[in-house]
Amino acid sequence: MLIFMPTDPRLQRAYTALIGLSVGDAYGNHHGYNHRKHSAVTWEYSDDTQMALSIYAQLRRYGEIRQDELAQQFALRREGKRGYGQGVTRLFKAIASGGDWRALSIGMFEGTGSYGNGAAMRIAPLGAYFADDTEMLIAQAEKSAVVTHAHPEGIAGGIAVTMAAAIVTNARQQPHALTRETFLSAILSRMPPSEIRRKLEKALALNPTTTPHEASKRLGNGRPSIAQMTVPFALWLAGSYLDDFQVAIEKTASVGGDIDTNCAIVGSIVASHTGLDQIPADWLHRLETLPVWAFSDEEDHESAD
Repeated sequence: MLIFMPTDPRLQRAYTALIGLSVGDAYGNHHGYNHRKHSAVTWEYSDDTQMALSIYAQLRRYGEIRQDELAQQFALRREGKRGYGQGVTRLFKAIASGGDWRALSIGMFEGTGSYGNGAAMRIAPLGAYFADDTEMLIAQAEKSAVVTHAHPEGIAGGIAVTMAAAIVTNARQQPHALTRETFLSAILSRMPPSEIRRKLEKALALNPTTTPHEASKRLGNGRPSIAQMTVPFALWLAGSYLDDFQVAIEKTASVGGDIDTNCAIVGSIVASHTGLDQIPADWLHRLETLPVWAFSDEEDHESAD
């Protein structure tokens, strides 16, 4: 499975976040929506991973986000079986037909732009890659998010997850140094005014004995699938189980809601903190094989409706 590990240190960090994201996504997708098929050999990933792969590919090629190409890649790499939402499906079809992503993205939802959780669910590899440059990290997070999520809350969700990935990446050499409180506080230090910021403050104030189910009642669990109802809860969960990938994912999935996206965000962050060695080998084996195009310049994709 782990045959694409790059040699560049920044890409290694992004790759670690990507694999954590993909395993979390596939686990959540399988256990959340295919719960009758737990014994299946392969766990298929969803649109969370599919879009994260395009972000990773841009980092590999350019070391930055190039929005015009990213929009095209999102549209061309779309596979109908991955579970894309209706809004982003229409967006990507319009882009693939020659539409301008700038006008299309801001025009979503009667001109407000989308505040869905899609920007946040795919973005952790970017945070890990730019973990040593916070200003660049935030600028790149905004560029990545606005291609599909132009509403301030959609962008704020992307920034929050990007910051989270950077914080845990930088703390990897200091096991157990981060607590949930210091983790959330560090994210808040760079968050713009937003509902997501207010809910992260609420998450920080929760009693240390709060259970995941109790937290989900206060913060949301990704239903509806908007950033405000997803990101604060996912970051609270990640911060609660930073040193144990398996427990973090199992706890996340047990709460319900947008399970694959919650698990994708949590998986990307916890893996960035623990490293890939802490992901159960059986889970890595079950993860659907990732496409070659994200890791090389081979073009082997087709869109599928």
